[in-house]
Amino acid sequence: MSAPTVAVFGGTGFLGHNIVAHLRTKGLAVRVVARHPGRAERMFAEQRPELSYQTGDLLDERSTAAAIEGAYMVVNAVSLYAERDRIKFEAVHVEGARRVARLSARHGAERFVQISGIGADTRSRSRYIRTRGEGELAVRNEFSGAVVVRPAVMCGPGDAFLTKISQLLRILPVFPLFGDGGTRLEPVFVGDVAEAVTLLAERSAPLPTYEFGGAHVYTYRELVVAIARALSLRRYLVSVPFPVWKAMAIAAQTLPGQGLTLNQVELMEQDTVATGPGNLQELGVVPTPIAHLVTALTSRPAAEASRSASR
Repeated sequence: MSAPTVAVFGGTGFLGHNIVAHLRTKGLAVRVVARHPGRAERMFAEQRPELSYQTGDLLDERSTAAAIEGAYMVVNAVSLYAERDRIKFEAVHVEGARRVARLSARHGAERFVQISGIGADTRSRSRYIRTRGEGELAVRNEFSGAVVVRPAVMCGPGDAFLTKISQLLRILPVFPLFGDGGTRLEPVFVGDVAEAVTLLAERSAPLPTYEFGGAHVYTYRELVVAIARALSLRRYLVSVPFPVWKAMAIAAQTLPGQGLTLNQVELMEQDTVATGPGNLQELGVVPTPIAHLVTALTSRPAAEASRSASR
């Protein structure tokens, strides 16, 4: 009897490719769904032929349906971090999520996991945060028993958070903080989140929502100080008001490349600490202390860290 298939939308993303790797360790058949499957094949070259690849775009009805066909479980790990061209937050976070959930129910998938984020709120003034919340509601309306996973800020090799902070600390004698640095964060290791999502494929989820935070809550200032200490650096920290950050983010949107985005600033305005009833420990996952992760990331040569972050 063949292993059940789990279709992972966004399987080449930071969390998605970690979910794929963890699913494979459990002996599950994994279908990596991506707009560019060739990139997925290169990313997972060492795991072939155990994985299958499917072209799928959650903005397209036909390719989405084809990617779901025959799947026992569907994971939607697609997120848009910055709007571009004609692709908007509502299209990906709400309508795209709704489409994947609706077609998963129609094609007989038994389980559905929607990756959202701590702080998702349908009442938020931020369109990014608001549409994440609206996407959760859309999924629940389409797929009875859908599980929503809300991770805190995720960290790990190649991340855009701890790695970026360590890179900036190496080159900036004066480090700019978001506001006064008092925003509370609960960084979580991406591998822990991926492991927890994998466990949801093996057992029935007793809760409709899980919030996955790490082993320790920091203020942003405390986290920057901890990273600087791990790098054996002494830096002067300066508070920069959020309106200034927003103005810089808006200006950065006109420049080529992936720089600071407005939604990143908006996320830093609010605490991202797990407050819900479902957490990693309830699924049997012990959170990795971020202090260990900081040491691992900052011990790598700067050039190597830079290459990982650009992948």
